[in-house]
Amino acid sequence: MKKFLLFILLTGLGISGFSQYYERYRTRADIPYNTKSDIPYYNDSVTQMGQYKRDKCMLDIYFPKNEKGFATVVWFHGGGLRGGDKTEEYPHLLKESGICIVNANYRMYPQAKCPDYLEDAAAAVAWVFNNIENYGGDTELIFVSGHSAGGYLAGMIGLDKKWLAEYNVDADKIAGIIPLSGHMITHFKIREENGISSKQPVIDEYAPLFHVRADAPPLVLITGDRELEFLGRYEENAYMARMMKINGHKKTFLYELQGFNHEMEEPASFIILEFIDKISRERKKKE
Repeated sequence: MKKFLLFILLTGLGISGFSQYYERYRTRADIPYNTKSDIPYYNDSVTQMGQYKRDKCMLDIYFPKNEKGFATVVWFHGGGLRGGDKTEEYPHLLKESGICIVNANYRMYPQAKCPDYLEDAAAAVAWVFNNIENYGGDTELIFVSGHSAGGYLAGMIGLDKKWLAEYNVDADKIAGIIPLSGHMITHFKIREENGISSKQPVIDEYAPLFHVRADAPPLVLITGDRELEFLGRYEENAYMARMMKINGHKKTFLYELQGFNHEMEEPASFIILEFIDKISRERKKKE
């Protein structure tokens, strides 16, 4: 309860505002859903390049049944680019909210190394852009998110346009980039691959911070409490927010979930859902 109240106070919703906010999503829980599992996001010619790639590069789709025009969150799990799975780590609250969740696996260390992780993340997001309408989704409401290593992948794919450009997808078509406790400097596993200590910060082409730009999609940065997070994780995100704003980006938002450590996916779900709801309402106004 203490942590829950801290979250309420942090977001500035207040008790009555939070109640209305929660009720809006709770009432969507009776929406029937379909699940499609283990869909390959590379084509056959690519997956023939290796058994590991063929087995690993799959995604699951959890989408509202008989609904049209819904928003989609492409979610990448955490695990330091060396562990985790699409079936294990995601904010379950998102699956009760009337939106579509696409959980994507990707190759991991040591079977894979940089830039394999980024290539897979881009391929998964491109697949969603090319296929989500077949399930009823709106291609203008595709959000990219993830936790920790997954947040790092979301930031890189959304900010460095070259990864999605390989699939003729413009990264600026992403409705929002939402990293949860993601590295904004170069990921520590990639630094390790190059013989650099995890305590030595690096900002190179494999750092979201290297790709700050004014014309990026909306960016929502969420971390746990700076005193409880992994070393420097909040500070990386705070610096990212500052540099995006200095470069003229008008829609960068930073949240620190006080009282929560690195494992803060569930409380962060409310921020994700509120942001998606806002973007969705704006989209409908344009129609």
